[in-house]
Amino acid sequence: MKRNATAVWNGSLKEGAGKISTQSGVLDNTQYSFKTRFESGVGTNPEELIAAAHAGCFTMQLTAYINEAGYEVGEISTKCDVDFKDGSVVSSHLTLTAKVERIEDSEFQELVTKAEKNCPISRLLNTEISSSATLA
Repeated sequence: MKRNATAVWNGSLKEGAGKISTQSGVLDNTQYSFKTRFESGVGTNPEELIAAAHAGCFTMQLTAYINEAGYEVGEISTKCDVDFKDGSVVSSHLTLTAKVERIEDSEFQELVTKAEKNCPISRLLNTEISSSATLA
């Protein structure tokens, strides 16, 4: 399976602007610019999109591991913070809260660590990845 997205940029780095579209159409000419990346502007930026991808991928992987262990997920809410410094993504931190009946915290934490290391986006990123997880 292959997926794609398209970025189109017009103008200089600081005064120009771009648009991002995805194959699914969820992003359709969504604006991004120097201001949305380095200042405060309306639109998205690559790091925000990486954070969304990592949060979504990790949450699905954790759900799979919890199900394989014989538990049902009530809800998992994951926030991903991507840190962009000196032109590089230097870390991605996942903060989550989960509702899973009957699971012990120690087993849950093991599954979180396993998902953190094995979700496809974690394997793609060449950066420090960490997490903190709470059972609700």
